Amino acid sequence: MSASVALGGSSRCGRALGPSLDKIIKNAAWRKHSHLVSSCKAALDQLQSLSDLPNHDPDSPLLALPAADAPLLLQPILLALDSNYAKVAEPALECAFKLFSLSLIRGEADPSSISPSLILRLLDAVCRSCSIGDEVIELSVLRALLAAVRSPCLLIRGEGLVTIVKTCYNVYLGGTNGTNQICAKSVLAQIVLIVFTRVEEDSMDVAPRTVSVGELLEFTDKNLNEGSSIHFSQNFINEVMSATAAKDNAVPSHVSPAVKLQNGAAEGPGGEADTSKVDNDDKGELDGGAQAQPGAADADNAAAAAAETTGDSKIREDGFLLFRNLCKLSMKFSSQENPDDHILLRGKTLSLELVKVIMDTGGPMLRSNERFLTAVKQYLCLSLLKNSALSVMAIFQLQCSIFMILLSKFRSGLKEEIGIFFPMLILRVLENVNQPSFLQKMTVLNFLEKIVQDPQLIIDLFVNYDCDVESPNLYERTVNGLLKTALGPPPGSTTTLSAAQDITFRHESVKCLVIIIKSMGTWMDQQLRIEEAYLPKSTEIYTSVENYSNPGGEDGSVPDFDLHTEVTSEVSDAATLEQRRAYKMELQKGISLFNRKPSKGIEFLVNTKKIGSSAEEVAAFLKNTSGLNETVIGDYLGEREEFCLRVMHAYVDSFNFKAMAFGEAIRFFLRGFRLPGEAQKIDRIMEKFAERYCKCNPNSFTSADTAYVLAYSVIMLNTDAHNNMVKDKMSKADFIRNNRGIDDGKDLAEEFLSTLYDHIVKNEIKMNADSVPQTKQANSLNKLLGFDGIINLVTWKQAEEKPLGANGLLIRHIQEQFRAKSAKSESVYHVVTDAAILRFMVEVCWGPMLAAFSMTLGQSDDKLATSQCLQGFRYAVHVTAVMGMQTQRDAFVTSLAKFTYLHCAADMKQKNVEAVKAIISIAIEDGNHLQESWEHILTCLSRIEHLQLLGDGAAPDASFLTVSNTEPEEKSSKSMGSYPSIKRKGSLQNPAVMAVVRGGSYDSTALGLNSLGPVTPEQINSFLSNLNLLDQIGHFELNHVFANSQRLNSESIVAFVRALCKVAISELQSPTDPRVFSLTKLVEIAHYNMNRIRLVWSRIWNVLSDFFVSVGLSENLSVAIFVMDSLRQLAMKFLEREELANYNFQNEFLRPFVIVMQKSGSTEIRELIVRCISQMVLSRVNHVKSGWKSVFMVFTAAAADERKNVVLLAFETMEKIVREYFPYITETETTTFTDCVRCLTTFTNSRFNSDVSLNAIAFLRFCAVKLADGGLICNEAEKKVDDSSSIAVTNEDTSDVQNIYDKDDHASFWFPLLTGLSRLTADPRSAIRKSALEVLFNILNDHGHLFSYLVWMGIFNSVIFPIFSGLCEKKDLADSKDDCSHSEIPAPAAHIEGGSWDSETSSLASHCLVDLFVRFFDVVRSQLHNLMAILTGFIRSPVQGPASTGVAALLRLAGELGSRLSEDEWGQIFIALKEAAALTVPGFMKVFKSLDDLEMAIDPQSYADIDVSSDPGFTHDEIEEDSLQTAAYVASRVKSHIAIQLLITQVAIDLYRSHLKYLSESNIHTIVAMFRSVASHAHELNSETVRLKKLQKACSINEVSDPPMVHFENESYQNYLSLLQDLIVDKPLICKGLKIESRLVEVCQEIVQIYLNCAGCGGGLTGLNRPVAAQSVMPLGSAKKEELAARTSLLISALRGLSGLDGEVFREHVSEFFPLLVDLVGSEHSSGEVQNVVSNIFRACIGPIVMP
Repeated sequence: MSASVALGGSSRCGRALGPSLDKIIKNAAWRKHSHLVSSCKAALDQLQSLSDLPNHDPDSPLLALPAADAPLLLQPILLALDSNYAKVAEPALECAFKLFSLSLIRGEADPSSISPSLILRLLDAVCRSCSIGDEVIELSVLRALLAAVRSPCLLIRGEGLVTIVKTCYNVYLGGTNGTNQICAKSVLAQIVLIVFTRVEEDSMDVAPRTVSVGELLEFTDKNLNEGSSIHFSQNFINEVMSATAAKDNAVPSHVSPAVKLQNGAAEGPGGEADTSKVDNDDKGELDGGAQAQPGAADADNAAAAAAETTGDSKIREDGFLLFRNLCKLSMKFSSQENPDDHILLRGKTLSLELVKVIMDTGGPMLRSNERFLTAVKQYLCLSLLKNSALSVMAIFQLQCSIFMILLSKFRSGLKEEIGIFFPMLILRVLENVNQPSFLQKMTVLNFLEKIVQDPQLIIDLFVNYDCDVESPNLYERTVNGLLKTALGPPPGSTTTLSAAQDITFRHESVKCLVIIIKSMGTWMDQQLRIEEAYLPKSTEIYTSVENYSNPGGEDGSVPDFDLHTEVTSEVSDAATLEQRRAYKMELQKGISLFNRKPSKGIEFLVNTKKIGSSAEEVAAFLKNTSGLNETVIGDYLGEREEFCLRVMHAYVDSFNFKAMAFGEAIRFFLRGFRLPGEAQKIDRIMEKFAERYCKCNPNSFTSADTAYVLAYSVIMLNTDAHNNMVKDKMSKADFIRNNRGIDDGKDLAEEFLSTLYDHIVKNEIKMNADSVPQTKQANSLNKLLGFDGIINLVTWKQAEEKPLGANGLLIRHIQEQFRAKSAKSESVYHVVTDAAILRFMVEVCWGPMLAAFSMTLGQSDDKLATSQCLQGFRYAVHVTAVMGMQTQRDAFVTSLAKFTYLHCAADMKQKNVEAVKAIISIAIEDGNHLQESWEHILTCLSRIEHLQLLGDGAAPDASFLTVSNTEPEEKSSKSMGSYPSIKRKGSLQNPAVMAVVRGGSYDSTALGLNSLGPVTPEQINSFLSNLNLLDQIGHFELNHVFANSQRLNSESIVAFVRALCKVAISELQSPTDPRVFSLTKLVEIAHYNMNRIRLVWSRIWNVLSDFFVSVGLSENLSVAIFVMDSLRQLAMKFLEREELANYNFQNEFLRPFVIVMQKSGSTEIRELIVRCISQMVLSRVNHVKSGWKSVFMVFTAAAADERKNVVLLAFETMEKIVREYFPYITETETTTFTDCVRCLTTFTNSRFNSDVSLNAIAFLRFCAVKLADGGLICNEAEKKVDDSSSIAVTNEDTSDVQNIYDKDDHASFWFPLLTGLSRLTADPRSAIRKSALEVLFNILNDHGHLFSYLVWMGIFNSVIFPIFSGLCEKKDLADSKDDCSHSEIPAPAAHIEGGSWDSETSSLASHCLVDLFVRFFDVVRSQLHNLMAILTGFIRSPVQGPASTGVAALLRLAGELGSRLSEDEWGQIFIALKEAAALTVPGFMKVFKSLDDLEMAIDPQSYADIDVSSDPGFTHDEIEEDSLQTAAYVASRVKSHIAIQLLITQVAIDLYRSHLKYLSESNIHTIVAMFRSVASHAHELNSETVRLKKLQKACSINEVSDPPMVHFENESYQNYLSLLQDLIVDKPLICKGLKIESRLVEVCQEIVQIYLNCAGCGGGLTGLNRPVAAQSVMPLGSAKKEELAARTSLLISALRGLSGLDGEVFREHVSEFFPLLVDLVGSEHSSGEVQNVVSNIFRACIGPIVMP
């Protein structure tokens, strides 16, 4: 160590230089290298005298040494390197490596400077030493150069950097040692990595990563690996990189300008001169002095311009220069003289590998640097385009790798380029199914596998290409290409693939599809998590595409943000992008339609507003739209239709041929379409072309005809010259001769025609690109898969684009596309964060994915392939489920469920078991989004459990479900134990096993029904082995799905329960094998989820409730019983939970019991429900709250049951509840009291046992007592109602009980109880009826003080009055009955008013009613008129009992309330009596007039005086039977009517006499009017002579007594007369006002006149004052004599009344009745008393008037 120091001195540079110089001296040949030796010694001597300066000299290349000494010190190294002697060069290279690695050499190596720097000379010397050819020297050169580039204190620019790269190239290409070549390649890669790491950071002080040698050899040079070459090379790179870690990172001052310029503009000449040196190198190694490629010059100019304008630093300037040179090197092709230049090919490959390293190194700066992106577009893209023609696998792989980097890192800035290269590199190979290159396609599949792992990349592809009108559908074509590959070559097609290769392709493509859907799910999960955290707009995720009303909108953008300086990136929402995609798809659909039927296509595009309807707009569409078939365009333009002609004219007029040669004009015109084959079409097109050309060039030809003929001639020449079918080609002379005289008879210039001929012959007129004929999409794929329906749901598929190749014409065409796109406005790169975009992506990919997964899973048994397919199903279900895509989700779930083969267990394999596991995983992981798909999953779980039970030998559920309740238990137990384990014994006797072995379709509910053939032992054994496979799925996995239901969200748990209910119903309704698995799981699920919030639990129970009701009403009694018992278990668990007040969920929970109880026709079910409810209530009575309502509804239904045991069982429980648990009923909800009352009321109607009814009535009274004692007392303010206020509201409508409820809450509890008892009073059973009446009125009497006025009004209207509705209503009930009787007279026996009550009940009811009214008269006095209506109804009853009851009740009412009744109230009583009397008359008269319809042979002459009974002219036979019955009924009605009228008048008389002192004038006037009306009615009735004769005749025949008509009249007048006489005596003052005396005189006159008429000497009532004519007196018959005798007493009373009048009154009226008295004197009388009274009147009253 000390020797070394001594040799080099004390300086740091000396310590590095000294040992190397000493070694050079020792290894040099003294004579040959004398100058070198002397130089070394001089340098050593100088080093001995030098030491490190305190401050580094910025002009010195050596650290801490003077600049003047640097040439002397480095001169020996330069000489040694140029010596071309390995022994001398090796230590010199070692010295250079130390100087570079230790950062002892500092500065800038810029070849563009005026004089080469010492550092640059040193680098050149190191590069030149490589020519020695020694392998060790090559490694030393590589090490030194890498150290120089790695040094952070040495900036190598321009030519220097290029020279270093070229030297490494030479070692790689020219070397013979494989290890050295690998090292050279690794060094190059590391140099590029260092340079571009600095470019990215724009700094020298960076820490670049170390290259991986193994990765460099991924595609090429694997043959160079000689054992440990890779390991050696990696160590070589690692050693250099670690040795070059600078110990002093301080940059010398003279380097500072370069450092300062790192962020400023680069100085000095551009790199073009440097690159020309590289390109024009004559050494033939890497120079490739090939001619400039198309577009290279333009790219150079653009790059230079960019360098001047962007102001890049020196570091970046050098990096861009290196990148451009490497791209150019990659574009060099072999010359025609040496087409197989392997060295050039290796150099091209190396250049591409280095470019790959550069692109892979690119960070944010490179991705956003405009100059670099421009270089990528103009150099790298051109390189990829040109190299795509090569068939070298390594180059293709490198191209794919580079393109993958571009796609991953630079896609936002290379949108158009990716849109071109993706189809060219990827889709071209992917879509080649029949005859692909295996390696190429595997490369593409591997490439796709890598890129689709980036979720954002997939989204960006779809958004920026599939949703862009001007871009290809990359995502859709990729998915469809993978589908085609997964399905393999179509059957019958020729393929170059082996079976193994085909299977590999299939599996790899399926793997790619799986990764795609997985990445979509990953991106979706990320976005949804972000949205949940920051954007509370979850509903927007599921926005339907149908809401986007403007599919053609292209301007719906949102604010932009810059990701790249030259690219406008736009954050777009899913709605805007879907509009664009919809627009694109419709446009492509129109284009496709145009290519098949042009007119239809144009019509479609116009209708969808993709193009305008004018000819000009259609022409612009044909001219500018890509994808149109050029042949079809030509045919359309040549059509003769008017619109087509206008389009053709507009199309031609859109061209500008000004100053354009004729041949070029035709060529320019025909490049957009192919001329049609029909001559007439060509003629029309060429004619218009000639016109347009001449218009643009007026001086070209004499007329347009010349241009037209010449154009036609040119077309013929083009066809002749370039059609291989034409043997004899047209010569130039022929062409000139054919065109003679076409210019208006003159010849065109021969030179012009000659030139035109040459151009056409040399350069064919053709279109820009060959047209791709439209092909119909083969549907064999659908048929093969059996997915016709599914595929049809996928959006229509566009035709395959033409695969792109790499020929010169195509390259130029693509370059033109690049230029055309760059000429347009800035491209917009869309960035989407809305997860809804996945809906549109899924619509594209779900069909192909479903087909690929299903086909592979169905055909392949490969474990890896099936595992991938199942993963694909899981990811697809996840995405479609979360996005709410029901159709797609159900399609995937259904397909996966079918692949479980659980419906055909005998054919199961391991992959089917894996499918079952996948189903379970989906259920657990995506349960929150499965919705309707749960049904398929739960069906699978049900079938798994079924198969496992069969395997274990358990008895099927049907064995105990189908056992009849009447069968002995021994038989049941025997059937339960008759199923041995089929796994152990392989039993063939179990019919359930036979059905499963036979199998069935997936959708069949019962297995084995369609195929009833025999089952072989082989099938059984296969089935058993498959059951063993199912052992992989334990009960834990199955139960986990159900236990996991607790974690489902509120929507999902409802869907889960609904699906489980469907499965349970299908199990229970199975005709052959009903099962209860899902039913038991429903109970478990309900138990698991009872703790959910009530809103969710309520929704769950709504579903469960419908299920229990549906199955509870099943025709299968055993199933229904099992379900009800399950519901009982669930209800018992639920009732363990406490329920707060005012909640209603217990009621909802128990409602299924109510519905089944009400609708079930099975006695067993109803009895079971009663027992279940009884058990639940009695065991959980302290927890029952709102459930009481359902409990009472069940018992109410039971009370009305037709089975006695059900009624008694229910009442037994009801009795216990009321007696022992009554406080619980109204503990939390008082309304349940009403339900209890209704239930008891229903029991009172029980027809099985009177004791039940009576006990129920007693319980109702008990409830009333409890209700009264419970504090439900009306407000005192309401109870104390003033009398005046009571009267004031009497006219209010109080019949509406609901109004009472609103004002008095407690009334709602009383009314159901009271109305129930009220209805019960109509019970046909006397004991029940009486008991109900007694209890009802006892309750009202005992607790009436609790009721307010409004409540009482409601009680009367709703409780009391309905009891007596059979007797009276608001209108007279008799009216309606009489109406019926007139039209159809019923039998007299059936016509009984008063209902079915007996006299005892009526008496009791009226007595109770009057007592109640009297007791609470102050409150209920407003109901007096209604009470009177009831009592008068009794009185009007034709039955003696009720009438007597009514009279007694009315008299008692008046007696009790006489002094308390007001004048108005007395008026109401008498008015009621008056109305009662009057209301019976109309109906009665209708009946009475029915006698007119009877036909009886009665002689009119005998009407005056004939004894009908003694008349021999009438016989019984002459009168029809019907008439006799009618007459008998009329007679009965007449008698009843007379009795009612007389009874009413009698009641009125009694009331008058008993309570006269309380009666007012108006009351008396009412009484008088009533009596007057009754008397008038009686007289009118007795005047119906004809009818009475018929009635008497009928009564005689029927042997019944005649109606007492005379008696009725006599009594009516007698009562009237007596009333008037009493009034004159009792109320003399009132009489004057009412003119009672006049009324008395009037009635007496009527009585006398009636008597005279009967005696046969009267002139009628209407002629009292007329003179009496002389009449002959005839003797009276016996009937008349009897009548006259009957009327005598009334006459005497009337005459005495007249005689008793006051003298003045008598004198005033004597003139009116004097003639009547005279007639009486001459009349025949049955009694002498009449004559005595008359004579007395003459003597005592008239005499004094006549003789005063």
